[in-house]
Amino acid sequence: MTMRTNILPQIVGASALAIVTFGFGVSGFGVAASADDTRSTSERIESTRETLERWVETRRIISEEQRDWALGKELLESRLDILKRDIDGVKAKIADAEKSIGEADRKRADLVSQNDALKATSGELAKLAADFETKTKDLVRRLPDPIKEKVRPLSQRLPEDPAASSLSLSVRFQNVVGILNEVNKFSREITVTSEVRKLSDGTSAEVTAVYVGIAQGYYVGAGGKTAGFGTATPEGWTWTAANDAAPAIAKVVAILKNEAPAEFVKVPLKLN
Repeated sequence: MTMRTNILPQIVGASALAIVTFGFGVSGFGVAASADDTRSTSERIESTRETLERWVETRRIISEEQRDWALGKELLESRLDILKRDIDGVKAKIADAEKSIGEADRKRADLVSQNDALKATSGELAKLAADFETKTKDLVRRLPDPIKEKVRPLSQRLPEDPAASSLSLSVRFQNVVGILNEVNKFSREITVTSEVRKLSDGTSAEVTAVYVGIAQGYYVGAGGKTAGFGTATPEGWTWTAANDAAPAIAKVVAILKNEAPAEFVKVPLKLN
């Protein structure tokens, strides 16, 4: 509006001055203007003024549009820069995520492979444990009473059906190893113990039993008249009466109790 106020009067004044000068010039030459010519001139002046006003307004609008476009362009470029940075940041995060996913997939594949290997190994160990448990139960059945009673807390934990056992592999192996350790210790010793044994005549009497490891055993009654020997069989420990060997077995007991000097003594022996 400032341009319109400053420029338009100057243009209109110049036009009027030109018209007046032109009029004076015509008068100088002695030419008289008619009333119609005057109206035509006024209309042309008015038209020129309106045209100039529209031109000035158009220039103002163009100037404002150019200014608004420059500001809008600058704003858009700024937003584009921000968007580009955001896009670059997102792309970088996506790349990092894809890298992390790739590493996670590789680790998962490694863990799956290890898990499969552990499952396969666990299956083999389960078969081995079942085999050990079956053989250990067969061994326990053959043991003499003293060692059988000693390992009973462990032997009772051997499953009837190894394939259906709910115990962990570590516990199952511990049970087997515990039993074998006790049996191995007993088999390296000569054990002397008192027992109540059923005799061949059907009566029961307190006897002194001697176990040479888990391979052979002997007993002799307190009176030195009843005696026998025992050995392991597939059905369990079996005792056989041998009263005629009572003096020899009694001598063995006396030697083991340090009641007689050591010497070689012949006693019955049965091998299976």
